[in-house]
Amino acid sequence: MNPSERQSAIVEYLGAVGVCMYQDLAKRLGVSEMTVRRDVDKLFNSGDVIKILGGVQTAKASENLYESPVKERLPIRRLEKERIACEAAKQIEPRQTIFLDGGTTSIVLAQHLAEKFEGLTVVTHSAIVCMEFGRELGGKNTVFTLGGQFDPASACFVGPTAEESARRFFVDIAFFSTKGFLPDEGTFESSIGTIRVKQIIAEQAARSILLVDQSKFGQRALCKALDIKQIDKVISDQPENCSAAETSANATRTY
Repeated sequence: MNPSERQSAIVEYLGAVGVCMYQDLAKRLGVSEMTVRRDVDKLFNSGDVIKILGGVQTAKASENLYESPVKERLPIRRLEKERIACEAAKQIEPRQTIFLDGGTTSIVLAQHLAEKFEGLTVVTHSAIVCMEFGRELGGKNTVFTLGGQFDPASACFVGPTAEESARRFFVDIAFFSTKGFLPDEGTFESSIGTIRVKQIIAEQAARSILLVDQSKFGQRALCKALDIKQIDKVISDQPENCSAAETSANATRTY
């Protein structure tokens, strides 16, 4: 396969899957990762693809499928996030080990926990979650961060180092937020760098709880992150939105 054929194959494949990591493309095409990166550079220069951390995504997807910077998303639907965070905090027992992802609802939950809880062990890949717990006086809770490459858009640590670190933790409860949620299928994300960390944590957590406001229901993003069978409980600001998830994943709604 010559360079032109490889580049056409990359564009065609991305049209089907939306996003892909360099190493996965290399395996698919039977070439080195450096060869893939050179092909992607040419496609990027011609406007056919968008380069992301560790991979590439299609340039043809609509803007709502892409992740916006976390600082822009924090104020959106703040009241709903507060309600969800308050309910999520009720699921936690003293001295438990929990995981918080870098989504804005998880950040609001971190603010609640840092203020009201002590004795928790918190695992996260979010720099902002770490900072929220860092505001507390006396170090009432223990926080572990997953090291790795820093992704400015999500303010999370991602990549192979973060993924390797995630495999060391087996938490009591993992709290996940999401870009989109289909109750019959699962969660969807646009930030490809954070997806694998979430998948690894979900595989090893005793319980997984999804924090999702009504605006995320029925929405897709570039890639599927968690299967509905991996979600034990759904906490939403709209109870009627949770019924399908309960049927599919035996999840429990709290609103």
